[in-house]
Amino acid sequence: MKIFNNLKLIANVIIILFLSGCARNTTPSAPINQQPSLYDIHFGTDETFEIITWNIEHFPKQNNTTVQMVKDIILAIDADVYALQEIESRSYFNSLVDELNIADSINTWTHYRAGGNSTWQELSYIIKSNILTIINEPFEIYPDEWSAFPREPFIFELFFNNDSIRVINNHLKCCSGESEESRRQLASELLQEWVEDHSDYKNVIIVGDWNDEISEPESTNVFWNFIENGQQYLFADMEIAEDPTKSSWSYPDWPSHIDHILITDELFDEFENPLSEIQTILVGEYLPGAFIEYNQKVSDHLPVGLKLKF
Repeated sequence: MKIFNNLKLIANVIIILFLSGCARNTTPSAPINQQPSLYDIHFGTDETFEIITWNIEHFPKQNNTTVQMVKDIILAIDADVYALQEIESRSYFNSLVDELNIADSINTWTHYRAGGNSTWQELSYIIKSNILTIINEPFEIYPDEWSAFPREPFIFELFFNNDSIRVINNHLKCCSGESEESRRQLASELLQEWVEDHSDYKNVIIVGDWNDEISEPESTNVFWNFIENGQQYLFADMEIAEDPTKSSWSYPDWPSHIDHILITDELFDEFENPLSEIQTILVGEYLPGAFIEYNQKVSDHLPVGLKLKF
């Protein structure tokens, strides 16, 4: 009888352990190395002003697939202003903003595109009109300087809280060669001339696909007129440009860093605030297909974002 009772006790212990083990397995464990999503990006905040410069190559590369991905990226970044380049289709651009307003129950999105109904690679803006007050609708400058500006600079004036901000969106001449570099240098000089001729313009931000690097030495740097005048101008993305790892460069295919954000001296204090920052948004890190998927469906350029605490 004693042996029987001992065997019965052992059997009960085994059953209890088995059942408790089964009970633990019915509770799903937390995923390990879960695939990041676009909504892990987290750039914009309620306390800061954010602007993104972004060449969305031949928008839209894959029609509505591109529209949906760009919508999701814009909502994930959550910036106040998107200064865009290479917006070829006005109808798809309109569709993109319609999709933003449907998906976003908090913000109201407004957009502007240069060039009327052209299918050229036009400069454009998308903004949160419930956050920003529009001073004037965007306008173009230097209509007769085609050599310097294949696309005329597109200027947007706005108020963020009580601060006026002027944005100049550009897409300078591409490619290597002395002739093309001379055209970009002329564009740089004309942009400086325009800013200084309009001294009533404060808090100026010049953005875009500048199609050249800012970290080159003086002898080959077509933007040296800005760099040598460090009391008045600052390329906010210079640290990105000088990154020896190249991991945060905006044009990975080359690779090079050619999408820049320049600020005038009125914004230096804001840029030095601990809550301010600039970064290339590495969108490929948040997609299952990494940068290859991003390049195929969206663009060969990555967005570059500036965040300022006023």
